[in-house]
Amino acid sequence: MRKALVAGNWKMNGRAKVNGELVAQVLAGLDAQVDSDSVDVMVFPPSLYISQVKGLAGKEIGVGAQNLCEFADGAFTGELSAGMLSDAGCNAVLVGHSERRSMFGDSDARVAAKVKAALAADLTPVLCLGESLEQRDSGEALNVVAEQLRLATEDLTVEQIARLVFAYEPVWAIGTGRTATPEQAQEVHAYLRGQLQQVDAEVAAKARILYGGSCNPANAAELFAQADIDGGLIGGASLKANDFVAICQAAGAR
Repeated sequence: MRKALVAGNWKMNGRAKVNGELVAQVLAGLDAQVDSDSVDVMVFPPSLYISQVKGLAGKEIGVGAQNLCEFADGAFTGELSAGMLSDAGCNAVLVGHSERRSMFGDSDARVAAKVKAALAADLTPVLCLGESLEQRDSGEALNVVAEQLRLATEDLTVEQIARLVFAYEPVWAIGTGRTATPEQAQEVHAYLRGQLQQVDAEVAAKARILYGGSCNPANAAELFAQADIDGGLIGGASLKANDFVAICQAAGAR
């Protein structure tokens, strides 16, 4: 069985004091309630706080970045390169999150370039894929995520694709309180795994595909019980220590 992964995306939230309290509470909860052999845990704080959180988290919690620049270095004011994130202690980076796609113009081509930049710096790209409500209602959900996956990985080797983590995040369920049913989520996860199967059977079998979209302690266990859901990319609930730990516990018990 693939080891579960729970990743907390803090988005644009946090302050130095609050971060310290949150990480301490999460660490205490994980130590008391979660079998570390059954689930990997990561958090993605705002880049300003990566070093702080990395220092607090120790080896129990991996730390990633929420975004990166596709260019290595140069005159790109306000951007952070993959090498800089690696220097700060990052293990991974979110790529293609729906908010980056919709609010900040990250095209499929730019997402693909960011994936390559992350891999070149030995960061694990967490590739986010998902459809809008309009696309789901029109029956295009599977086609949309398949095309996003294809465009992000078409220039990668099998070995590079094997280094990715994938996150299915239906845009209509992010921060809305709406959640895909376990059956809806499983359908897309299984379809994505099938797409990876066409690339390489071993890669498909080992790939971790997370669910993101209003996952919380009340629905986590049912979602994670699905055959192709390997954990969660958690938004708002990752800012509440008890909720985040409960979700990690559910992932570890699957």
